[in-house]
Amino acid sequence: MGRSSGPQITLPWPAIAEGNPSVLQVPSTSLAAQRTAFRRALRSWYRRQARPLPWREAPTLYKTVVSEFMLQQTQVKAVLPHFARWQAELPDFAALAAAPAEQVLKLWEGLGYYSRARNLHRLAKALVAGPPVAPTPEAWRELPGIGPYTAAAITSIAFGAPVACVDGNVVRILARLTGDPALHRDGGAAAKAYTALADALVPATAPGDHNQAMMELGATVCLRRQPRCGACPVRRFCAGARTSDPAAYPRFLPKRRERRAVVRVWCERRGALLLHRGAADARRLADLHELPTAAQAGLDAAAAEAGALLAKRTRAITRFQISESIHALARPGRDGEPGLVWVPLARLDTIALSGPHRRWVREILSRRAESASAGGARPGRPSAGR
Repeated sequence: MGRSSGPQITLPWPAIAEGNPSVLQVPSTSLAAQRTAFRRALRSWYRRQARPLPWREAPTLYKTVVSEFMLQQTQVKAVLPHFARWQAELPDFAALAAAPAEQVLKLWEGLGYYSRARNLHRLAKALVAGPPVAPTPEAWRELPGIGPYTAAAITSIAFGAPVACVDGNVVRILARLTGDPALHRDGGAAAKAYTALADALVPATAPGDHNQAMMELGATVCLRRQPRCGACPVRRFCAGARTSDPAAYPRFLPKRRERRAVVRVWCERRGALLLHRGAADARRLADLHELPTAAQAGLDAAAAEAGALLAKRTRAITRFQISESIHALARPGRDGEPGLVWVPLARLDTIALSGPHRRWVREILSRRAESASAGGARPGRPSAGR
């Protein structure tokens, strides 16, 4: 089923072996003391229940790297179609390194957090142009876009590095297994708090399988809400399962949400739609197209809001709760910002639009087509927010 952790090779780090406290620094918990039985139960379940994901079948370093970048803050079901298209067009590091940025962003469209695509592109160029990279987490962390989690995932799966991957799924599992009452500031702080325990549980043999089993457990059984404790292969080790509310773990300090309102404009001219393309050196939206804000279109918010309301949406990005309204206007202002471009409606599918804006544009055009076929009734009616 392609569940191997990849080729096992001799590596230049100290072995993380059981019974070596100078290396392990094992926390004095019942879970660490029972790690052999815990590993066995987890591994047996994973071999029976692991989903046959495309990056697990006939695994390669390239598949592992691409999948790990795509899976950052994105669910598997959203990644699957993107991964298939990506592999069809860019099947290896050389193809990715040679691809134009526009193609990379277009293939990534819909996954969000586009800095991941740009970093993956930079990584491929570095791997193709540079000397071989040592198969250690430390060496991989020197490369573009590689943080502690991604370095651990790539090197454990592809090279057998005995290091734990600690993401939100693993934090959730370990918090429940230990019944940890601690309040964590955020996910990053929690990951640091559980890294020592996670490393103590990783076996020296097939650590990639162990890490993938932990990810699989968090994604399919130890869910954030309504965990499926009855189906859990390691329930007998879990302090949280013995409480009345295992979903209460892990515990975080309350987040403060900041609210923002954004007014955007919809302008058409001779079958073309006005969009704003991010500058090539922009931190977040480099080379991506979006519907322009009122300011980008050279208008103040009040002038833009005078146009018919086509849609209103709410979405959360990090700590911000953003309300965005889109208003139809005949023309932009005279002092629009650099980056404004007119894109023919027939070419919208060929450019890289940020995911939410792709949905909004399609919805507005679809409603207009439906309205036209129904006799033009209420073309400016806004749709409900999501």
